Amino acid sequence: MNSREKIQDRMLNNISDTFDKSRGSFFYDALMPVSIELEDAYKKQEEILNKGFAATAVGSDLDKKVLEQGLTRKQATKATTTVTITGTKGAAINKGDKVASDTVNFIILDSLVIDETGKAQVSVECEESGSIGNVPREAIKYFPITISGLSSVINENEVTNGYDGETDEELRQRYFDKVQTPATSGNKRHYRNWAKEVIGVGDVKVFPLWNGNGTVKVVIIDSNKTGAEQELIDEVIKYIEDSRPIGASVTVESAKEVLININVKLSIDTNNYTQDEVIKNIKTSITEYLKGLAFTENQVSYAKIGSLILASIGVLDYSNLTVNNSTSNIITAEQEVAVLGAVTVG
Repeated sequence: MNSREKIQDRMLNNISDTFDKSRGSFFYDALMPVSIELEDAYKKQEEILNKGFAATAVGSDLDKKVLEQGLTRKQATKATTTVTITGTKGAAINKGDKVASDTVNFIILDSLVIDETGKAQVSVECEESGSIGNVPREAIKYFPITISGLSSVINENEVTNGYDGETDEELRQRYFDKVQTPATSGNKRHYRNWAKEVIGVGDVKVFPLWNGNGTVKVVIIDSNKTGAEQELIDEVIKYIEDSRPIGASVTVESAKEVLININVKLSIDTNNYTQDEVIKNIKTSITEYLKGLAFTENQVSYAKIGSLILASIGVLDYSNLTVNNSTSNIITAEQEVAVLGAVTVG
């Protein structure tokens, strides 16, 4: 490291000892501004060097580097779903009106009129991009602004198709996958790379010859590291069909979700946190842990689950922990992915 102190010492060593070089002397004070400027120049030089390598480039500099291999960063998408709106017959639902969950607004995409049933199903899109739009069923239940003739709204299905943009680490890994394991002539790596280029795909496993000669199975999970919806599967099928060699028979499937259901007795810091807040913290920690395992590890550790619960904000202690009604590790098969199910506090 070329710090100002080391630069200063090197320059002072080039001056004869017959002169005073101590702190506060003429030579010392005259060289210090030069040392500071050189330290800054060295830092900028290192920053410029880092921008040229995929291992150290970040942000737009990484985008430029991976573009050399024909890769572009996958952008965040907005979650979409269908909601049921209840109101009086003849009440107007206008495109651009909003409905909401506790955390985010959704914009209505179509203009409709409530018919004699008193209900209408309309498509909505999250106002914000990314996984923030993924909400449980019945979470969309508000009108941010009162709309005449409309009394209630609800989403009858869980929303899961909002995907965060590709992070630097994810993009960097995709770059290394391409340059370090070359994909040619429709080999196994080629199918993996093709599938991972589709926005919303989080990881991929490829099984050549899974059903005889000329067959390939592509198993995917989404960017949230859960099973993929049919819409995403269809997008992967289309992308691969446009890219693959003629003759191969390709099957694309979602990984099967294995729900990790947790039962535990908690001792909670009730002076500062509610039980709902603590459960939310536990769910966040365990979800991140399971994401890290997806398609990389086949074992969900009982002990790790316990340590994450104990480390969650608001938890003082826990007991009687079971994971899927067991105190053993959970093993997932090659085409399965572990996702968090219910967290029940006894």
